[in-house]
Amino acid sequence: MQSKTVAVVGAAETTEMGTIPDASETYLIADAALNAFEDAGLTAKEIDGVASSSDSPVAIAHYLGITPTWVDGTQVGGCSFMLHVRHAAAAINEGLCTTVLITHGQSGRSGIGRSGRGGAPSSLAGQFEAPYGGVGPTTAFTIPVLRYMKAFGLTHEELAMVAVIQREWASRNPRASFRDPITVADVLESRMIAYPFHLLECCLVTDGGGALILTSAERARDFPTRPVYLLGTGESSESPMISQMTDFTTSRAFRVSGEKAFGEAGITTEDVDHLMVYDAFAHLPIYGLEDLGFVGRGEAGKFIWERNTAPGGKLPVNTNGGGLSYMHSGQYGMYALQESVRQMRGIAPAQVPGAKISVCHGVGGMFAASGTVIFSNEAP
Repeated sequence: MQSKTVAVVGAAETTEMGTIPDASETYLIADAALNAFEDAGLTAKEIDGVASSSDSPVAIAHYLGITPTWVDGTQVGGCSFMLHVRHAAAAINEGLCTTVLITHGQSGRSGIGRSGRGGAPSSLAGQFEAPYGGVGPTTAFTIPVLRYMKAFGLTHEELAMVAVIQREWASRNPRASFRDPITVADVLESRMIAYPFHLLECCLVTDGGGALILTSAERARDFPTRPVYLLGTGESSESPMISQMTDFTTSRAFRVSGEKAFGEAGITTEDVDHLMVYDAFAHLPIYGLEDLGFVGRGEAGKFIWERNTAPGGKLPVNTNGGGLSYMHSGQYGMYALQESVRQMRGIAPAQVPGAKISVCHGVGGMFAASGTVIFSNEAP
């Protein structure tokens, strides 16, 4: 992808977020889409590309009255939307469509209209991991983090500090699910879920959604919102079974996706003003910081402990509060993208002064897939 040829011109989340017991997943998807249309000053008739992972893009196009020339139903877990952005940019540059809607909605907490989930018994994970107890994120994610702690000496206190700093950012965000300050002691005294994860080191379970609208950078000048340009994108995958990772202390998919995005963008980590790293559990920002090259191997725990990622730190990370304190309806990547766009527009509740480049990095499954999107607010 050539840098700055595609821009985000619409971005919005659902009208309500958190617990929404009277809204189905289809409603949430449509609500987010309509809010994004309003933000961009568009109608459904002006959309000719649709991407969705929480429901079929065909169903969403029909429901919204869109007749698309391009659809994408890529589903690789929580980072699916990063891949949708990448694929949409390629489609726009190739002339397959002009204006793309990427939309998402999940009733993760209330379960209204929720589609069936869970791996089939015949899947690789169903055959070779589930019989041994690895049956979900809270259990499967313990395998790599325990190896990481052993290899690099990451302490429980350093891991807990991730949640503490996320909550500091959330305290500045009126839409965050939890805003009250917490301490390292609070995290370590919260209920143990699956060792070494305490309750406050695990993501929220909420209802909500979001949507983005992308078009060419040339057309973006005609929209009422401040365009946010794509500098670079990347994607990769490793294994649907966490037990088959090449190295439990690093994600190959993270590294490949990040290297591709930074290479396309033509920047280094020194150029980055703001970072979003998918944080379904407290260890993921640690892996993200290292695998994207912001710090060396084994250094991220100390980097966070020294408050470099906190308000006032040199690298603001997860400024919406993250999946630990802001929102996590099941596939968190959309909310991370929304915050990167807000930061680049200069309208985030916890705005980073003068931020010009934001990196948004996601994970799908348990390190199974990864997507990276780099944004800029500077016009080509």
